Amino acid sequence: MTTISEPEMPTIIAEQLEPPLLDRVTSRHRLAVAVGVGLTLFAVLNATAAVYLFRGISDLRVVEGRLEELGAFEQRISARFDTVNNGFQSRFEKLDRQLQGSFNEINSNVAQLALTRPIADGEATPGAVEPPEMTTSTLAEAPEALEGESASEPGVIEAPRAPRKRAAPAAPPPPSSNYQRIQQADGKVTYRRIN
Repeated sequence: MTTISEPEMPTIIAEQLEPPLLDRVTSRHRLAVAVGVGLTLFAVLNATAAVYLFRGISDLRVVEGRLEELGAFEQRISARFDTVNNGFQSRFEKLDRQLQGSFNEINSNVAQLALTRPIADGEATPGAVEPPEMTTSTLAEAPEALEGESASEPGVIEAPRAPRKRAAPAAPPPPSSNYQRIQQADGKVTYRRIN
């Protein structure tokens, strides 16, 4: 490159048209402001996080308290269910004892009836207690009974003994002629309709 220079021309010195951007004092001041703003922002963020953390911890404590209350409530409910269950169980046991007593009483009454029931021949079973004889008098028989006796002695007329044989149960009516009776080997009887 070629430089043309004229000796009579004054020399031009190039100066900076803009002042320097970072001056030492100004740059220190700006750095301090930036660091201060950053620390302030960091402190605000920490304070906000601490507030939310404190609220979360307090909510957690409230929930834990409610869970403890729920456990106690569950134990109370369980105790009441046990009480109700024991009450029902004791009532069922009482009813069972009463039913067993009733069944035992019925069985003993049936056994007594079986002992006092006459046999088909008209003889009582050995050791059976016979019912006492009933003595009654009616108005129609009273004059005849009093004729042979004195007026001071009351007359007692024995009622005739009731027959000891029981009447056989009535046989079922014969089936209609529209049905055929079929008796199987095991004794089971069935009826089939004839078309």
